[in-house]
Amino acid sequence: MKKVFSRPDALKDVTMHYCPGCTHGIAHRLIAQAIDELGIRGKSVGIASVGCSVFSYKYIDVDFQQAAHGRAPAVATGIKRTNPDTVVFTYQGDGDLASIGTAELIHAAARSENISIFFINNAIYGMTGGQMAPTTLPGQVTTTSPRGRDIPSYGNPIKVSEMLATIEGAAYIERVSLHTPAAVAKARKAVVKSLRYQMEGKGFSLIEMLSTCPTNWGVSPLKAMEWLKENMLPAYPLGVFKDREKVNANE
Repeated sequence: MKKVFSRPDALKDVTMHYCPGCTHGIAHRLIAQAIDELGIRGKSVGIASVGCSVFSYKYIDVDFQQAAHGRAPAVATGIKRTNPDTVVFTYQGDGDLASIGTAELIHAAARSENISIFFINNAIYGMTGGQMAPTTLPGQVTTTSPRGRDIPSYGNPIKVSEMLATIEGAAYIERVSLHTPAAVAKARKAVVKSLRYQMEGKGFSLIEMLSTCPTNWGVSPLKAMEWLKENMLPAYPLGVFKDREKVNANE
């Protein structure tokens, strides 16, 4: 029988620890597939952030550097500038990237650092107990917003892709999702494109991936996919928000 689907070479053959229904594993696979497709496994360096995303170094089989909370873009900048032929990417969650790491993110984009950022947005702090994150939706219940996110008290969610699209140094910004096979197929293309842009020296790119967190959302793995579709997609619309190669990126 002909094999039509297999584990990417850049994805380690180990059991992942993530909760049932979490889509971190899908994101890992997409990055590994892109690395294989582009033939860059031997010259890629990943930056692991703090949170559930920290374990990316356990599963993606390339060199990795651990960064302090929120500082992954700064670490990636140093590695890329001292090793310009290396393909450097960060793997960060919303608490890491959009909270403590906001300054590093924005200024890396403003400088158009030639790095790729893979941003997992599940609208909550996953590893540390389900607290409200910068991306938590209005009315969403978390351990630190037990009555739901109240805008007058807690402010509005930060829409990272829309914000970065306004920065001149950003080359490519796209938001994708991981909740259906069709969405995953589109996400894979975006990951490949981000790494390819870096290889071509086009500058800073970020791929935002809408992801699930069944444990901290308090729903089943199946319901988590539905919750993402019903709640996150209206708040965080999918699409290309900036692309230097296209005049009308959203068309």
